[in-house]
Amino acid sequence: MSYLILVILWVLFYFLHSFLASLNIKRKIKGMMGRQYIWYRLLYSVFALFHLMVILIYAAGIPQSLLFDKSPFLTYLGYMGAAFGTIVLVRSLKYISGKKFLGVSPHDDLEDQGNLVSKGVHSYIRHPIYAGLILIFFGYFLYQPYPTSLVHLALLLVYLPFGIYFEEKKLISIYGKAYIRYQKEVPSLIPYKRKRTA
Repeated sequence: MSYLILVILWVLFYFLHSFLASLNIKRKIKGMMGRQYIWYRLLYSVFALFHLMVILIYAAGIPQSLLFDKSPFLTYLGYMGAAFGTIVLVRSLKYISGKKFLGVSPHDDLEDQGNLVSKGVHSYIRHPIYAGLILIFFGYFLYQPYPTSLVHLALLLVYLPFGIYFEEKKLISIYGKAYIRYQKEVPSLIPYKRKRTA
């Protein structure tokens, strides 16, 4: 039952992530909030962080048993995976305003959507934040091979095809042909093509 609740919490988290990021929902919320919409991104970030903390605290309270024995090699791989994932995630924010991304800098993200970012790590993969999260979650699973760690990783991997689909649908509506061209030139999560020349 504990694991079912954990799964439900993650499903709810990911559903709300895509739902609250959709342009139609944002427009409706802007209609209700009016000028105060400039705080929407910050409110969403606080809500998402709170929801994430609830998930992690709940997971920490579930009795654990190792799925396989820990070893120095797997621990090392776990650290390396999580560290590399963190680097990818941080580098993905190089050409994006961190303050705007988190909402600390109030703005109307329906009006001020910025330019299509295709530099840096974005020239190798379209979704470096997701790629970084996969590496972090996978590294954590190798470091702490518990069922809860596996649930965290598995639910992320199940969500990503849906999350990427809805996010790219939104990006196409914002950037049009430029994003469609970018889609064709740059892979989604795994950099199997040569670096895109901006």
